[in-house]
Amino acid sequence: MKLFISFLSASLLFISCESNKDNIANQKFQKNAKTVLALIESDQNNKTDYSSFSKDFKSINTSFGDTLEFLNLKEYIENSKKMHEILEIKLVETPVLLPGVDAKTGVADGSVRFYGIWEFKLKKTATYESKTARLKGYESYDFDNEGKIIIQQSYGDLSGLANFLFKK
Repeated sequence: MKLFISFLSASLLFISCESNKDNIANQKFQKNAKTVLALIESDQNNKTDYSSFSKDFKSINTSFGDTLEFLNLKEYIENSKKMHEILEIKLVETPVLLPGVDAKTGVADGSVRFYGIWEFKLKKTATYESKTARLKGYESYDFDNEGKIIIQQSYGDLSGLANFLFKK
């Protein structure tokens, strides 16, 4: 009987530790999800708030055929500003944010993922007529210990989008 009680106590302790880890990851996710929603909102209003990014930020490059592995924060900001000069971008529907996991351990870590449909409107210029296109995409945001975005990556057919928008 003592062996059973010891086993039961150890099991309950293990379960409570796992529940605590899950609760901490969920609390981080809830906080980080608010950061992502605020970022999306500021980005759509062409007033991107870069204060939510870590100084060590990296945007993973997922573009086909590009040899650049990632953009650092300065490069990301420069590219983002250039993009907003020629495109109006909005998320078509409210995203459903999903908790992410650490890729190496498979354990929930407070990161945020979502699928969404983005609308891109090319502004009319002397060179291009205005065009609009929609793109389904997947975005992923990882956070550092201070709750700042440290890694961002987007997946979607960006090459196809660019070919459509900029084809004369």
